[in-house]
Amino acid sequence: MKLFEKLVSEIESQILRGVLLEGEKIPSVRQMSQHHQLSITTVLRAYLLLESKGIIESRPQSGYFVRTKPAGLLTRELQVSQPIAVSSEVDVSRLVLSTLRSIRIHDAVPLGSPYPDPSLFPLQRINQYATAITRRYPNWTIMDDLPPGHPQLIRQIARRYMETGLSVDPNEILITVGATEAINLCLQAVAKPGDTIAVESPTFYAMLHAIERMGMRAIEVATHPREGIDIGALAQIIRHQPIAACMVMPNFQNPLGFQMPDQKKRELVELLAKHEIPVIENNVYDELHFGEIHPGSLKAYDTKGLVLHCSSFSKSLTAAYRIGWTMPGKYRDQVEKLKFLNTLTTSSIPQMAIAEYLKYDGYDHHLRKVRKAYEQQASIMISMVKRFFPVGTKTSIPMGGYVLWVELPEGVDSMRLYRDALESKITVGPGYMFSVTNGYKNFIRLNYSYAWTPEIEAAVITLGKLISSYL
Repeated sequence: MKLFEKLVSEIESQILRGVLLEGEKIPSVRQMSQHHQLSITTVLRAYLLLESKGIIESRPQSGYFVRTKPAGLLTRELQVSQPIAVSSEVDVSRLVLSTLRSIRIHDAVPLGSPYPDPSLFPLQRINQYATAITRRYPNWTIMDDLPPGHPQLIRQIARRYMETGLSVDPNEILITVGATEAINLCLQAVAKPGDTIAVESPTFYAMLHAIERMGMRAIEVATHPREGIDIGALAQIIRHQPIAACMVMPNFQNPLGFQMPDQKKRELVELLAKHEIPVIENNVYDELHFGEIHPGSLKAYDTKGLVLHCSSFSKSLTAAYRIGWTMPGKYRDQVEKLKFLNTLTTSSIPQMAIAEYLKYDGYDHHLRKVRKAYEQQASIMISMVKRFFPVGTKTSIPMGGYVLWVELPEGVDSMRLYRDALESKITVGPGYMFSVTNGYKNFIRLNYSYAWTPEIEAAVITLGKLISSYL
């Protein structure tokens, strides 16, 4: 293949993959010559051939552009990977990735989505703050993004804790890229590859991912669907083997939705403190409580600095900016160092935009609206599942958050349901995602954050029919 023909092929490929879109300007002849180390003549020959094939067009004094309907090229959208085929030996990470991809690719009813309905979030208002900040500070420098984070946001987070009944030291707060980074940094600070980490069962798969990624081992602890991790069972495990750390979601746990009673929170912290075992507390759903009283946290009972508290705004305010934080207790300096080594910075503009929203725009008013919607939709989802799913189906009783844990009749395989539901453009979260032991084969997680619609109702009815057909 001649050089100009090779360039033609490359440009066609870029258009086909969606890297170059309809109506978009392509690099100039001079730029293409420099970047590809080709002569001006070679690039001109390639562009003339593309123009003659109807793929690009020349606009006087403007350059070359992809034609609105490039001849012979049927697709111009980015090619997205298809859902991963999951074998009977379920890999949690691959299954989660497959589920998330299926939500996007199939334009399916998002009952399996881990994300809240974004329509309830004030993203437009936060974007307005971000735009105004960009105008005020046109010459922003990377130094402003370094750990621990922007002082204005740290102050607002500390103030929020104060308003909800927990006095915290703002100097302990570190801003992260979402709660996922906070969890990973904290785990990295307290444990090493090969260590054993105690988790709830079932547990949120992001915690399993963190453990897997760092070459550690998860040990699952029996968990009550309304009160949380079994402290007696955990104590028994601690007596028989070394536990490097514990990871829990005491408030509105994903997928069970419980709120651990305050007395049990105190007992858990005291048990772990007795054995000098750090606990990573994932509190991302903390603001989404259904009752009037804000839930307490493990951090309130921490006297030794062993509670590494993690949270974010992704579930309560906006997922678009991915702003989280951690209060890592006595591990604060180590976590800050790891933050610097791992990702260096967290963008300041989103931090400041959220800080200004918290300061000026009535965060509590927004939260009351979200909580009311979620509580109503949880009630509807539970009643619909009881109505349309077969006899023997059981559900959790969420006290907050936006997910429902459903136990299907014995013998129903949630992976089979997951695949069959996709054929009907419906997603569910199969129970396999929430354990490393395959102990939840007949369980699914459903998302009820989206406003109830005829499409969602039809999807629940279809799921019920599919489950009944297996019996």
